[in-house]
Amino acid sequence: MLIKSLLTSALLAFSLGESVAASKHGHFGQLARLPQERAKKTVEAQRKKVSRSTKNFEYLSKKTKPYLVDHLPEVNFDIGEMYSGSVPIEKNDTSRSLFFIFQPKLGEPVDEITIWLNGGPGCSSMEAFIQENGRFLWQPGTFAPVETPYSWVNLTNVLWVDQPVGTGFSTGTPVATSEEEIAQEFVKFFKNWQEIFGIKNYKIYVTGESYAGRYVPYISAAFLDEKNKEHFDLHGALVYDPCIGQFDYVQEQVPTVPFVKENANLFNLNDTFMAELEHLHKKCGYADWIDEYLTFPPPKHQPPKPYALTSLDEECDVFDLAINAVSAVNPCFDVYEINLQCPILWDVTGFPTSLVYTPEGAQVYFDRPDVKRALHAPSNITWVECSNNPVFVGGDSGPEGEGDTSANPIEKVLPQVIEATNRVLIGNGDFDMIIITNGTLMAIQNMTWNGHLGFQKKPETPIDIKIPDLVYASVYAENGEAGIDGAQGIMGIQHYERGLMWVETFQSGHMQPQFQPRSSYRHLEWLLNRTQTI
Repeated sequence: MLIKSLLTSALLAFSLGESVAASKHGHFGQLARLPQERAKKTVEAQRKKVSRSTKNFEYLSKKTKPYLVDHLPEVNFDIGEMYSGSVPIEKNDTSRSLFFIFQPKLGEPVDEITIWLNGGPGCSSMEAFIQENGRFLWQPGTFAPVETPYSWVNLTNVLWVDQPVGTGFSTGTPVATSEEEIAQEFVKFFKNWQEIFGIKNYKIYVTGESYAGRYVPYISAAFLDEKNKEHFDLHGALVYDPCIGQFDYVQEQVPTVPFVKENANLFNLNDTFMAELEHLHKKCGYADWIDEYLTFPPPKHQPPKPYALTSLDEECDVFDLAINAVSAVNPCFDVYEINLQCPILWDVTGFPTSLVYTPEGAQVYFDRPDVKRALHAPSNITWVECSNNPVFVGGDSGPEGEGDTSANPIEKVLPQVIEATNRVLIGNGDFDMIIITNGTLMAIQNMTWNGHLGFQKKPETPIDIKIPDLVYASVYAENGEAGIDGAQGIMGIQHYERGLMWVETFQSGHMQPQFQPRSSYRHLEWLLNRTQTI
């Protein structure tokens, strides 16, 4: 029935006059040729000049005009209202500054700002701007930037920031040894930024992913500590695949072997090796840990802080054992998105997987001189997605060995933010191995907030994504298969208790807005209090 339907649809498309040439080919021949037609249209569109008006720009003023972005190279459509540049941490000291891109909400304005931070530590938020949740995206393996219907600027004003100092286009020498220090620097930067843009009394939301699981709670807590609703009226926070607990142990090592078994078809490891992994899983205490602590409600007596990865018995490093083994099977394996296969795709950020890779003759987009000029970015900085040098200067100190001495967020600041806002979302993608879903759940089960330890009930409410496909619908239609792609259906699990929303996202890697934009869009709607369920 499906084949018949596809053929009928294709024939109908032909009868409506796709083109004279199209009528010369059968169904499968036409499928092969339609991409050529689309590529031709794209090239033709690039040759057209883009015109735009700034008449209705909401934030354009004498102060903000130096930050206005007129165009971006390779973006051959109107980029709309957009600002970027450097703002000093201390007003009179331009030697230390943070870099930002700001895109106001499309359509009716809102008095709110959603801040986005990438992790690392030391990874640039420009990656999220161009590949995750900006107004337009240029994702790995794609021909050119395209506008996205699932951009966060459809819902809110978004501010992407390169921080801390030493990250991306930020300027200055890193001096921080703690989250408290970089949070105070962000407070100063953000107030200076608001004064430039004439912003007061806005609702503030702080979001991010990965190591920003540490940044977001500490910066959010610093906003709360300011007790200044004019500039720091925090209303919620969101962290994806976040370092909130002892990530190298609880969020990586402990759940590694069950994760590999659950995704056996993607790892394709032989029986002998899998038997050895299972043996170590039990011998090293990981199996007992899961049995005891991944429970709902959690046991009252939680474990002492686990030792850092550096002090692990080498034999018990099942995480690296599994990665080394699968890399032989699949040299293009990506710890951030385990379903990837070869080839490694060209990526305009130069960081397509967990490997840094720029093919011969290619350029990293944000390091191009013309891009730097367009963004008012420092010309003397060599932009890389993740800094080659530490952004914390505490050596190998701290719970994660990153030179960041602050306590894990679950110990104090994350509960503080939940209790103050009752609007915090923590999510994990099921194809992410660098921060594993059950590891994040175990971290939550070791956190006390609003009077109780952990979730009292096991998360099991499905997330039904009814948003239709708005990206590839035209491609399906051009191929005579309109309507086959549609609402996704069940794409995850949600659970809410005492101000905290947990989401597990199916078929997503580490960067959820990139891999499952429709799910991420719903998460943001919840954070902004546009809905009470995902």
